[in-house]
Amino acid sequence: MTDTIDVVELTVEAIEKAFAAGTYTSEALTQAFLDRIAIYNDAYNAVVFLNPDALADARAIDARRAAGETLGPLAGVPVVVKDAMDMVGFPTTGGWRLLYSGAGGVDLMPGTDAPVVARLRAAGAVILGKTNIPVLSHTGSHANDSWAGPTYNAAGRAFVPGGSSAGTATAVGASMAVLGLAEETGGSIQNPASAQGLVGIKPTFGLVPNAGVMPLSGLRDVVGPIARCVRDAALTLDVLAGFTAEDPKTVAGIGCRPRGGYTAGLTADALGGARIGLYGPGWRDQPLSEEATQLYEQAQQELETEGAVLVHDPFAGSGFAALRKTATPATHFDARGLESIAYDVQKYLERMGPDVALRDFAAFAQATAAENPFAEGGVLSFMPALPGFQACLENPAKPPDLSEFVAAREAYQEVFDAVMAQHSLDALVFPQMREQLPGLHSGIPIAETTVSEINIAGLPGITMPAGYYASGAPFCLVFVGPMWSEGRLLALAHAYEQATKHRRAPALAIS
Repeated sequence: MTDTIDVVELTVEAIEKAFAAGTYTSEALTQAFLDRIAIYNDAYNAVVFLNPDALADARAIDARRAAGETLGPLAGVPVVVKDAMDMVGFPTTGGWRLLYSGAGGVDLMPGTDAPVVARLRAAGAVILGKTNIPVLSHTGSHANDSWAGPTYNAAGRAFVPGGSSAGTATAVGASMAVLGLAEETGGSIQNPASAQGLVGIKPTFGLVPNAGVMPLSGLRDVVGPIARCVRDAALTLDVLAGFTAEDPKTVAGIGCRPRGGYTAGLTADALGGARIGLYGPGWRDQPLSEEATQLYEQAQQELETEGAVLVHDPFAGSGFAALRKTATPATHFDARGLESIAYDVQKYLERMGPDVALRDFAAFAQATAAENPFAEGGVLSFMPALPGFQACLENPAKPPDLSEFVAAREAYQEVFDAVMAQHSLDALVFPQMREQLPGLHSGIPIAETTVSEINIAGLPGITMPAGYYASGAPFCLVFVGPMWSEGRLLALAHAYEQATKHRRAPALAIS
């Protein structure tokens, strides 16, 4: 039966219909995806650990379905999970050879699943495996320094795949999974989704639990889905979002989810009358390339055709652009909030359980001293320039002083909310990147437009396909809105998707 299942660009809706009609089982579908991984993963290096229980998990779902149990839309759907998320039975390696026994390091074996992984399991999703990331999720552009080797972009092996959720994006982009879990501190959902012409949801901070996820910043990290269509991403957000006592900050999201779930507002006419703010120097004084400008103008015409009202550079004169502050002159990244990493890692290791090989930050630092990430030349060498970093490093058990980060978040939110209200905006719609993708080994970072503004502010963003450069690199938009506005953003993005249908399946290589 697996020979007859075409998994390319397969959606949850199509799978639901096939299960209901008895066209195929979850076991057959899972085997079809495992077969595709066997064919293409060597060439793209997206999946680093396969789940040996995937077929058994699928059979269990089939048995429940045959028994007449009412199941949710993700039941029996093959998915992947980013390496940084704790999953019982698998090491959480952070992409680092020093944290993987297979590369000569030590394994961090979690005692419990991260809440987002547990929620996927509870929804009946079949987890195929875990996906590749760069060392400590340090870059939003690639996974070149992973112990597993580089991940390649499904849209074109010559391009950076986006990071740090590189493997998840490539697995989804290459139809090696229906959808996947990603995580972002500074672009790690937006960038890989955009780099591979996919839909990514960077949720409001606090909507989705990120306990049990190897941290870069406890006050910036968020978990969200990457999928090939808006509806699949929305269905996954329904599963992931909501309060858990395992992650107390999720109390902020109580009452903030839309009635009926995130698919309830997905209509073809949602753009009619919507007021959309456009990218300009008021947001960030970095111009678009000539080709990006042309593609963005095409997208604007498409939005207007669907009835949207466009507002040019609504942030002009607001002072918003001046709030951005790069960590060092050599970086393009506003890293405020990452100064708490030592404390955040300490808490993360404590959660992994009493049997974990490294139980606190001191043990972590000792085990990885051969490649100190904070030293000159290290992957996080910019961090010592952050206020409060050194104090946190000296006493990781003490809650750090994050007053500068909190002030930055408040400033961003204040200006953002004022501009949205002044212009009666429903959303912002920007090109997610200012120019086309750099080469895989070029050393050039992705030229994004909303990192780290929405990360520091805690705002949601929906990345989605909007065309292609002449080179074949995807061109994507990012829909940004106020906190807790995922439902509205998804409705707008869905309407645009249905009107334009820019996403296309890539032609893949076989190594």
